[in-house]
Amino acid sequence: MVAMAGRSEKFIVHPDEAGARLDRAMATRLPRHSRSRYKALIPGGHVAVNGATIRDPSERVNAGDAIRVAIPLLVESAIAAERMPLDIVYEDDAILVLDKPAGLVVHPAAGNWSGTLVNALIAHCGKSLSGIGGEKRPGIVHRLDKDTSGLMVVAKCDRAHRALSAQFADHGRSGVLRRGYLAFVWGAPDRPRGTISKPIGRHAQKRERMSVREGGRAAVTHWEVRERYAGRSGALVASLLECRLETGRTHQVRVHLAAVGHPLVGDKTYGSGFKTKANQLGPAAREQVAALGRQALHAYMLAIEHPLDGRHLEFFSELPDDLLRLRRSLGAQGTPA
Repeated sequence: MVAMAGRSEKFIVHPDEAGARLDRAMATRLPRHSRSRYKALIPGGHVAVNGATIRDPSERVNAGDAIRVAIPLLVESAIAAERMPLDIVYEDDAILVLDKPAGLVVHPAAGNWSGTLVNALIAHCGKSLSGIGGEKRPGIVHRLDKDTSGLMVVAKCDRAHRALSAQFADHGRSGVLRRGYLAFVWGAPDRPRGTISKPIGRHAQKRERMSVREGGRAAVTHWEVRERYAGRSGALVASLLECRLETGRTHQVRVHLAAVGHPLVGDKTYGSGFKTKANQLGPAAREQVAALGRQALHAYMLAIEHPLDGRHLEFFSELPDDLLRLRRSLGAQGTPA
C-alpha cells in the first residue's frame, strides 16, 4: 500500500551529532515521531541526505549534512485486521496492556502473515493506532517469543510509542520500567539468587539462534530461586526462578539460563541436551513436561510509566493453566529465603 504525500521536515546535522546513525539523528532532531517510524520510512525512499535518497537507517551522518524527510499521510495498514479474543488487562486512548497466550506470534513475518497479535490488535483498535512507516498499526515496543506467555504493552498513538520506546531503551536505569519472568528450569542453582552478565549475539553457525559470545551486546539478567523440585530419587532436579531483566536482548532469559547450566524446561532450541532430565521425574511430572509443547517461561510482571500522564502502572499475571499443571505435578520442595 502506498502512502499519500504529506509534509516535509528538514534539519542540518550539528557537529556534535556527526557519526550518529541516520535514524537516531532524525529521532533526536525531529522528536515528533519515533525512531521506529523513521527506521521504517528510510528504506521506503522518504529520506534524503544532501539531496540524495538514502535507504539505509544505519547510514552515518556528517556535520553539515542537510537531512530532509517526507512524512507521508497515514494510510490504513496493509496488514489484515483479524478478529480474535484478546486478554486485555488495561486499555486507554494511549496504550493497551494484554496477557499474551503461548503460541501467538506477535508480528506478521514470512510464514506468519495472519493469525498474529498485530492482526488482532488492528481489528480491536480500529482507527486509534500508532503510525509506523506511514501505516496505521499498533506500536510494538517490545516482544515476547511465540511460545512465551505473559504481559505486553502496546502503543496506540505516536506520542505513546515514542515515550514507551524510550523507557524500554533505558531498561529502567532511570525510570520505573521493570519486567519480571517466571521460569521453570532444569537443575537447582547452588545459591538462592544471582546475576548473569554475559554478552548475547547471533549464533555464528545457526543464524536463527542467539548465543553468549564475545562481541555480542551487553545483557544482564537477575534471578532468584522461588521453588526447588525433587525427582523420584529425592534429588533436586528442577527449579522455579524469578528473573528480572536489566537489558532486553532477543531470547535473553532462555540464552542466559542455558549458559549457566539451567535451561528452561521444554525449550527445544536451548535445552535439547537436557531431555533425559525428565526421566528423573515422577510419572505425573513427566507427563506434564511431555505435554507442554513450549518453553516454560511466563512474563508475569510489567511496570511502566504511563507515556502521557506519567502515572506509575504495575501489572501482574498469574501462571497460565499449562504452567500451573506443570508446577503442581512437580511439587514444591520448599521456597528458599
